[in-house]
This record gives sequence, structure tokens and C-alpha cells, in this order.
Amino acid sequence: MDTGGSLALYAPIVGLFVLAAAFAVFSVGAAAFVGPKRYNKAKLDAYECGIEPSPQATGGGRFPVKFYLTAMLFIVFDIEIIFLYPWAVANEALGLFGLVEMVLFIGTVFIAYAYVWRRGGLDWD
Repeated sequence: MDTGGSLALYAPIVGLFVLAAAFAVFSVGAAAFVGPKRYNKAKLDAYECGIEPSPQATGGGRFPVKFYLTAMLFIVFDIEIIFLYPWAVANEALGLFGLVEMVLFIGTVFIAYAYVWRRGGLDWD
């Protein structure tokens, strides 16, 4: 069994990873030496879109649950849509069975989307 030929196929990918890692390490190292060292109070303060930062509680303060719900909805619908890519690639090989399964899947996603929309989960009040 000759594994030397098959491992040689991965050499460009490994080389690209090594080059990317070397560039990242060089950039971080060079920034420490080349970058300006003039710090003042304004540069060391937190920046919040030009607004003076408000003091927060020791625990970091509380975010409204709406932010988390919006993030979870994005993740759920984003992951569901990603399942369409393998189907699009293997569409002809799956035939009628694949078409019926995808119609059922898209219908389920649409029902969930309509439910969330009806319940006001997509409103930014």
C-alpha cells in the first residue's frame, strides 16, 4: 500500500495552513514592536459607539431575553437552511424521494417561521 502518493496530495493544504499561521504570528509580533506606545485616558477607556460608557454592575449587567431569543432564532433558521446545500448538490441522484423530503423539510421550516412571525418573535420593539 503506497501512502506516499496520497499524502502528497495534502501537501499544498498543509503548506497553506503553515503559511497562514506564520503570517498571523509575524503580524502579532511585529505589531508589538512597530505600533505606537502613546497611551492616554481616552485610548484606555471602553468605546461604545461614541457614547460615554455607562457603569455596569459587577456581574456585567443583565441583557433582555429578547437578544438571546433573536440569536437562537437566527441560529435555528440558519442551520436549517444549510441543510439545503447537500440536497442541491445531490438533487438528481435523490430523485423523487429527495424532492418529496425537501418539500416536507421546507414546509416544516416555513411553518416554524410563520409561527415565530405570528408570535412577534421577529419584532424589534
